[in-house]
Amino acid sequence: MQENRTVMSNQARKKATNTAQDALPFFPSEHFLNRELSLLAFNRRVLAQAADDHIPLLERLRFICIVSGNLDEFFEVRMAGIKEQIKLGSHTPGPDGLAPDEVFRRVTLQTHALIAEQYTLLNEEILPRLRAEGIAFYRRAEWTEAQREWLREYFLREVMPLLTPIGLDPAHPFPRVLNKSLNFAVELEGIDDYGRTGGAAIVQAPRALPRVIPLPRELTGIGHGFVFLSSLLHAHVDTLFPGMAVLGCQQFRVTRNSDLFVDDEEVKNLRIALQGELPQRHLGDAVRLEVVEDCPDILASFLLNQFGLVAEDLYRVPGIVNLARLISIPDQVDLAHLKFPPFQAGLPKVLTKRSDIFATLRKHDILLHHPFQSFTPVVRMLQQAADDPDVVAIKMTVYRTGTDSVLTEHLLRAARQGKEVSVVVELMARFDEEANLDIAGRLEDVGAHVVYGVFGYKTHAKMLMIVRREEGKYRRYVHLGTGNYHPRTTRLYTDFGLMTCHPEIGEDVNELFKQLTGMGKAAPLKHLWQAPFTLHANILAAIRQETAHAQAGKPARIIAKMNSLLEPEVIEALYAASRAGVAVDLIVRGVCALRPGVAGLSDNIRVRSVIGRFLEHHRIFHFHADGAELLFLSSADWMERNFFRRIETAFPILLPKLKRRVLKEGLQIYLADNCQSWEMDSTGNYARKTAKRGRTSAQETLLAELGADPAPASHARKG
Repeated sequence: MQENRTVMSNQARKKATNTAQDALPFFPSEHFLNRELSLLAFNRRVLAQAADDHIPLLERLRFICIVSGNLDEFFEVRMAGIKEQIKLGSHTPGPDGLAPDEVFRRVTLQTHALIAEQYTLLNEEILPRLRAEGIAFYRRAEWTEAQREWLREYFLREVMPLLTPIGLDPAHPFPRVLNKSLNFAVELEGIDDYGRTGGAAIVQAPRALPRVIPLPRELTGIGHGFVFLSSLLHAHVDTLFPGMAVLGCQQFRVTRNSDLFVDDEEVKNLRIALQGELPQRHLGDAVRLEVVEDCPDILASFLLNQFGLVAEDLYRVPGIVNLARLISIPDQVDLAHLKFPPFQAGLPKVLTKRSDIFATLRKHDILLHHPFQSFTPVVRMLQQAADDPDVVAIKMTVYRTGTDSVLTEHLLRAARQGKEVSVVVELMARFDEEANLDIAGRLEDVGAHVVYGVFGYKTHAKMLMIVRREEGKYRRYVHLGTGNYHPRTTRLYTDFGLMTCHPEIGEDVNELFKQLTGMGKAAPLKHLWQAPFTLHANILAAIRQETAHAQAGKPARIIAKMNSLLEPEVIEALYAASRAGVAVDLIVRGVCALRPGVAGLSDNIRVRSVIGRFLEHHRIFHFHADGAELLFLSSADWMERNFFRRIETAFPILLPKLKRRVLKEGLQIYLADNCQSWEMDSTGNYARKTAKRGRTSAQETLLAELGADPAPASHARKG
């Protein structure tokens, strides 16, 4: 969701930068909204889900945790980048005209306000309502004597053996605190047996410890009672300093810059270089300090000084400092009425009648719409390929697939059975680097060909190709998707996947794999648009074609759905289309720098965001094209990184029947949504759509139409 400082060679970095700059003339700064502020606006919309009474209570808690996780990444990447620019003395404004120091000032103000709203909602509404449902989080002052005794035994048995208190003195400097770890600053008084005078100590909570501890039901008298690890440590911290008086104990957490950088001048093997860099992620420059609300000013100032932070980087919170860890609570509580009802993903009818995926694809292309339809056909396709003696080769890209993916197991089995298995593993998929290193090593151990794409360009395209010998010839079977090959997230993210044995699409995919694994000039593709070569130019050409049609008095329409819209030249092309009379509907889940509804600039552009039970993740580009109805699905957002610094694909839906499905399921129903959608105005603010004459929820409708066992409408929605 956020842009990484791309790892690339100096030559590739220069080429990508020049490509982008050469293509971008000067555009007025008032045409663009700020990226970071737009990202915070997205998190406000997510937080609004937690405030929605129509959403089951534990799911509302989950949304609060999602906001915390999003903000953690915001600080680790976006805020870290802003602070790095300020540190280097940069005054260069972004497309919106704001210099880094002004962005920092505005973002800091809004982030403080957002976090305050988050804790107010948690403390004043969510936690009291959870307690009324028999789910309580007990503070120390509430513990009964029996609970105190049980918790003390738990502390001595499970927690204390893992703790290493560090007294601060000339022999014990301030420790290197890990990114986002839970820590305690302890104020001590007294003299120990070595003659050391008490002052301060730091206690770090090991990450192996659960942040929320369930109490036995017989000690609470309710269904689910919990104690925060922070409360447990606070209550027993004196045990760690025998003979000393504990005058104060304050929890704190520091967030650090988590971007990775590998200099190609020192790199001979990207995998080895990355293995050396990953451990440093937890010890990057500090960017945020969280402390409890009543932390003494003198201690807060001391901690800020230790981490090289300023007052604006301090976040005082009325509660625990690691809210994201509460996301485990819904899974620990078995109360169905407080959660979204489970659903069973459906299958296309053609797959319910025939088990042979390859035989089915020879007769029909298959379009899968996740999570409403199952990801199982993709897994079955790879499983069948691994066991089929007529399959001679399998090629696949891996961006995010998880540490225990069944897809990896099928690739391993195929390689062991002697098939030519080639896998392009993206080592720089942020926060999945370690998992991908593990996958790469396992595949190499069984003889698979493992490459890491093109150095300097992230491989973000989602492609699977299976080569099968049939009647003396080779036939290519292909899966192309808008989302990752990750079985778990396919139940949480909305995505499309196309399965086909169309010969020319197969040739295009084969050409892309040749580029990724080999070297040479890129051959023209027949159907696919590809970044960094043709995707940006083709998107611009399609927008300008609609503009020309409108100027000629013909019908003209653009509908596009994506996660983020930032690239200036595309935005300017959309403005020109609007001025020409093209009707432009944009469904942008997260960050949007375009300003809709500006008189004389974007009167004909509407921007909406849909926030629901599932994370909206499709990328769909539709152009009227004088009745030809061009429709592409893609792995790419309309951002500079996707156009110029990644290897991406946009693939067409050619069959009219499937094209109609994508139009209906991916675009039209979202434009009609009046339950989970937000309309954006020209200033970047969003207003939630409300049903005036009957309600339409895109996700709820798709669950009912595509799911095998759809959830009841009254519970399926999130807003």
